[in-house]
Amino acid sequence: MKSIKKNIESDEIIWSNLKLRLKDLYGEAEYSNWLKLLTFSKVEKDIVIFYAPTKFMCDWILSHYGKKILSLWIEKNKSIKDISIHVYNDKEPKEKNENFKRTINTSNTDDFENNLDPRFTFKDFVVGKSNELAFSACRRVADSEDVPFNPLFLYGGVGLGKTHLMHAIAWQRNKLNPKLKILYLSAEKFMYEFIKALRLKNTVAFKEQFRSVNLLMIDDVQFIIGKESTQEEFFHTFNALADQNRQMVISADKSPSDLEGLEERLRSRLGWGLVADIHPTTYELRLSIIEAKIEKYNIDLSKDVIEFLAHKITSNVRELEGALTRLAAHVTLVGRNVDLEIAEDLLQDLLRASDRRTTIDQIQKKVAEHFNVKISDMHSARRSRTVARPRQIAMFLAKNLTTRSLPEIGRKFGGRDHTTVIHAIKKVQELVKNDSSLSEDIEILTRSLQS
Repeated sequence: MKSIKKNIESDEIIWSNLKLRLKDLYGEAEYSNWLKLLTFSKVEKDIVIFYAPTKFMCDWILSHYGKKILSLWIEKNKSIKDISIHVYNDKEPKEKNENFKRTINTSNTDDFENNLDPRFTFKDFVVGKSNELAFSACRRVADSEDVPFNPLFLYGGVGLGKTHLMHAIAWQRNKLNPKLKILYLSAEKFMYEFIKALRLKNTVAFKEQFRSVNLLMIDDVQFIIGKESTQEEFFHTFNALADQNRQMVISADKSPSDLEGLEERLRSRLGWGLVADIHPTTYELRLSIIEAKIEKYNIDLSKDVIEFLAHKITSNVRELEGALTRLAAHVTLVGRNVDLEIAEDLLQDLLRASDRRTTIDQIQKKVAEHFNVKISDMHSARRSRTVARPRQIAMFLAKNLTTRSLPEIGRKFGGRDHTTVIHAIKKVQELVKNDSSLSEDIEILTRSLQS
């Protein structure tokens, strides 16, 4: 019995240490929103078992953080093979959590700071031609309560600075007027809170909470594509705030007109104000970002290393910052300056990924061209074979050629459930076995996308 108790304590200590590492990796805000809600239960047959409040959160945490949690645990215990996350039931102890209050009364410093990343300020945002309109618009929203456009809609690819700018607005507004009610959350969180309110039969409090703010910011609104009830509630929230002349800032990966699967009336309203595109970074902007970061990290990098990074890490700012963090860690921990050869060695995985990156958008475009269908058919609800089969093939390729999770792939195909993606993958796998023509089509598409 003593040995069993010792193992349990040891596993709990491991999890306590890992939580600190996860907080450092993902930041306070992201950790508080997701990983803080994960409760360690036990290790059983080489599987680490956790619990989370809802099925949605189990799936989200597993798809976005599961691999990292597993790899960190394996560092501590090489016998671990997998992790498993379950929904709380009546038999499982549930940590006491007050009903989550997302309305940030900025007079409550703790709530405000837990919800926002302190690194994301205007001071730390590097401006270039690709983002200057978005930056200027955000500064206007942050510095003035008399804004001529509402909402401000930011759109662009992953890791280009949308979330950074939204956090910066909140910090600046709070600095100028600490009494303002500011609410920032992701669209996933909006849906989660809405579902919780429905379950608890507390929709009145939910509506009051969201419609009494001075500034509402919703990140990654494309997540609610296909979620009809959530869209309906967001539509009414939008109208209520617009009628009160309350400022809104919304972000997505596409412009409002390109958000297929979002209700037309909602798309129309999202385009009412200023729509600002954040373009991929230019070489000059990447140079500026690198120079700003190395000054912050207080490390020296040679000119050839800086230029090498600016040329090679082109996908987004997040990966560029990750590369710099890795180089800075080498300088600090090893105590040796980084030359070009060392940089190439330390960043070989990032460089390979950057050179061979295939996106779901590229896959959809190629498949649509190959089978002579519209790109919009990839997101539509049409079920005719001429449309459904190319869509299934595109999902199959997305799974094989990208690192995206099943829920992420589903969202890119009109907000479909991850089970739909699984069905599509299995269907294509079955068809390929008996259809040489289809097998050839997939081979051609694969070569084309990887070339």
